[in-house]
Amino acid sequence: MSLVELEPIGTVVGGRTEVEDDDWGRVAAVIELDGDRYTEEALRGLDAFTHLEVVFHFHKVAPEKIETTARRPRGNPDWPEVGIFAQRGKNRPNRLGVSRCRLLKVDGLQVHVQGLDAVAGTPVLDLKPWMAEFGPLGDTAQPEWATELMRQYY
Repeated sequence: MSLVELEPIGTVVGGRTEVEDDDWGRVAAVIELDGDRYTEEALRGLDAFTHLEVVFHFHKVAPEKIETTARRPRGNPDWPEVGIFAQRGKNRPNRLGVSRCRLLKVDGLQVHVQGLDAVAGTPVLDLKPWMAEFGPLGDTAQPEWATELMRQYY
């Protein structure tokens, strides 16, 4: 297996400073691109989109907290034990997060967003505009526990 090295493109500034499980929908934050590596050209045209996908690193998860087996999401005894790859918890093997959020504006190297579930200081690995055609094709399904978990998330 090969080693993958990633260099953050920027950092989350503002928004929450502590990790919380719910109510991310009202949180406004800024993704600030690394000015040593990027110019405003990297963001040209991004403001034509309403939403972004943000790939980031769960930097506050200690390596010893990483999960590789099954567990109950949020430790809730009413929910089934499911494998780490059957949930979106932060204690993932590579500590990668993916979030969709609303793009509020682009200002220089700053991307203002709402609903990004990453805290201040989070390393951002990539930004992509959300395009409807990248949504799932056909019907989707998920277990009831997942719907219950997400009820207050945004």
